[in-house]
Amino acid sequence: MQDAYSEISKEQFEKMIQLYNPCMDDYLYVYDLQNDYYRISEHATERFCLPGDSFEDAAAKHRQFVDANDIEMLIKEINEIKSGKKKFHDLYYRWLDRKHQSIWINCRGRVIDDENGNPHFLIGCINEIGERQKADNISGLLGESSFYDMIKDYDDNFPEGYFMRIGIDNLGDINGNLGMKYGDFILRQVAECIQNNLSEKQRLFRIVADEFMIVDFTGTETGDAVVLYKQIRRSIDRFIEQNKYQAVFTISAGILDTRGLYGGDDATLKLSEFTLNEAKNLGRNSYYIFEQETYDRFRRKRRITRHLHHAVNHEFQGFEIYFQPIVDAKTYRLVGAEALMRFSMPSEDGGDRMEPVSPVEFIPILEQTGLIIPAGKWILREAVATCKKWQEAIPDFRINVNLSYVQVIKSNALDEILDTVRMYGIKPSSVGIEVTESGYLDSGPHFQKLWNGLKKNGIQVVLDDFGTGYSNLHCLGDLRPDYIKIDRSFTLKAIQNQYEHKLMNQIIDMAHSLNLTICIEGIEKSEELMDLRNLGADYIQGYLFGKPYSAQEFKKRFVE
Repeated sequence: MQDAYSEISKEQFEKMIQLYNPCMDDYLYVYDLQNDYYRISEHATERFCLPGDSFEDAAAKHRQFVDANDIEMLIKEINEIKSGKKKFHDLYYRWLDRKHQSIWINCRGRVIDDENGNPHFLIGCINEIGERQKADNISGLLGESSFYDMIKDYDDNFPEGYFMRIGIDNLGDINGNLGMKYGDFILRQVAECIQNNLSEKQRLFRIVADEFMIVDFTGTETGDAVVLYKQIRRSIDRFIEQNKYQAVFTISAGILDTRGLYGGDDATLKLSEFTLNEAKNLGRNSYYIFEQETYDRFRRKRRITRHLHHAVNHEFQGFEIYFQPIVDAKTYRLVGAEALMRFSMPSEDGGDRMEPVSPVEFIPILEQTGLIIPAGKWILREAVATCKKWQEAIPDFRINVNLSYVQVIKSNALDEILDTVRMYGIKPSSVGIEVTESGYLDSGPHFQKLWNGLKKNGIQVVLDDFGTGYSNLHCLGDLRPDYIKIDRSFTLKAIQNQYEHKLMNQIIDMAHSLNLTICIEGIEKSEELMDLRNLGADYIQGYLFGKPYSAQEFKKRFVE
């Protein structure tokens, strides 16, 4: 259908500009695309380095008043408009004022087609945007919204190149020590250091707070981004030196290859944020190039974390306790079990299926988030309650429960254990608290206090994973546990190597001389049991006698 404005002439558009010009501060314009002729509000010539309020050869003459860093972007936009790819124009870029200072503008316009449907005029309005905070007042750079505007038209098909997100390491410390004004000074200097290392075709945005985004669509590769990052870092080092080391800081960078990049502008920012965080996790003052495999692990961890939070806040839905039998090493009679936490979350496909999550994945997340505190309290109470029930059939049945170093440091673990024992009226000696050597080393004096409190109240204290660390004997001397559990890795060494076999034998003899009980973990085959039968262990735990079972299955196999 023919455009309703197609019959309006260039002269009529110009008269409209003259008519409205006295009524507004913004600048009206008409661009004759077919004749490469440009007309703008007369008062724009008082502000900018325009060749006049009207001029021919418009595409070429834009180079006289458009910032050199933005001209290629503008020419690309004009060519797309002339080809008919775009019917509306909305672009943020810089014009030069009469002092040749760069001024940010927002140029908007509509394409008017001729009677044949070909682009004829671009008519619209230009306004300065500094006062509208499109450009931040500290660095003078365009911000996140302008970054969105730049990349929104690519429809996930970015040109070859890269995004590089740069963050100032520990700017908060500078603000705290030297004040916010000095922090703003550092932001401006960093922006200048970055800008001075960029080509005319590279764009720079201030995304958030102390983070900047470089956009390079010139076909370069991530290796070029690394070179650029190092150049910027050297420039910042020179500034720090010239500033007489009043503030010493570093920068980190996350680099994102545009090839194969999908998901839109929001996804681009999320991926760039991830890469920058990974760079900071490497120890700061470093860079990280995006890897899909690492990001997939990050997304899975985030998904598990989300479901763990939900489960803890909804009566531990998805959590379950499994029990692995512990048997007497001589008679193979059941003496107790270790309570093991298990977790399942809804499958990613959105169905009703629950997806099991390995303890290797979810236990560290519980510890990192602090959710191990409520989850640990839950498994303690459930395990002790189950032990109490099973003692009706096996009076001397004992239960072992694992305790995280996070619980030791950040909760009243001792009171919770004692309260639970009293709540269910169970003998304290029926409960064993397992802590790893690494947990003891991480907890320090907190652990010693807990350990002493448990022993004082008759609760079994168990040093787990013995043989995996380097200070085991020191632990034995300091902690004096009721018994120790020899890790499967040590067990396998003792089976496969005569020297390790003799070493384990000596450790067991030494432990017995200290009145310690020994449990060997990880016995999975009858041949392994035969190899270790003469070592004198007190208890055995392993798949040979039973894998971890649900409470229902364990009761069916061992209790009833």
